[in-house]
Amino acid sequence: YFVTMLGAAVVFVFRTVNQKVMDIMMGFSAGVMIAASYWSLLAPAIIQAESNGENAAVIVAIGFASGGMFVLATDFLLNRCIKRKQKDNGWKRSILLITAVTMHNIPEGLAVGVAFGCVGSGDGEASIIGAVMLALGIGIQNFPEGTCVAIPLRREGVSPMKSFLIGQFSGMVEPVAGVLGAAFALTAEKALPAALSFSAGAMICVVCMELVPESFRDNKYLAALGVLAGFIIMMVLDVTLG
Repeated sequence: YFVTMLGAAVVFVFRTVNQKVMDIMMGFSAGVMIAASYWSLLAPAIIQAESNGENAAVIVAIGFASGGMFVLATDFLLNRCIKRKQKDNGWKRSILLITAVTMHNIPEGLAVGVAFGCVGSGDGEASIIGAVMLALGIGIQNFPEGTCVAIPLRREGVSPMKSFLIGQFSGMVEPVAGVLGAAFALTAEKALPAALSFSAGAMICVVCMELVPESFRDNKYLAALGVLAGFIIMMVLDVTLG
């Protein structure tokens, strides 16, 4: 949430933001989130399911698919809403953009909450460094999200303060979803493999649908370098310190 707020605060200084910088940041976030989806979510889910005497492959596959379908369904409903409203004025389009970003933040908050909840529940396979890096990766990609909501409002003549407040509002759902995810992980230990894999599926779907297409559209080489850097850093930290 605070990184989203920082991204929205850009409107106090600029009316536009360098696209290359934004693409590198989004590519880096994609790399971190891809690596975190395995080392911080899927791998612990598989090990936890096996220790519970469950069929790890089935549990994790169902959870992963459910998380992805959750994001797909949300995106589909939002797109239908946007198509119906596309002839409306700029303010209504801005509201739809805020709604889209806010809904997109729910699975991210859940993923962070579940990751930290697993650490708090004493899950030996859950890594605090993995949970922190997952939160960092999501935080980094929230910076351009806050900016992409606030900057268009500023261009349309909305005051800097109002643009900032609306931009940071889109991230408010993440701490709420994070608390819910952590509470679920702490109180429903048997369901942890499904919760972890659900979060991983949602994260991968967000990366594929939002971060990669957006960052690769104009600067694919810089974005690819960002993905590689993010993935390597997350992998090294989780493997060596996790």
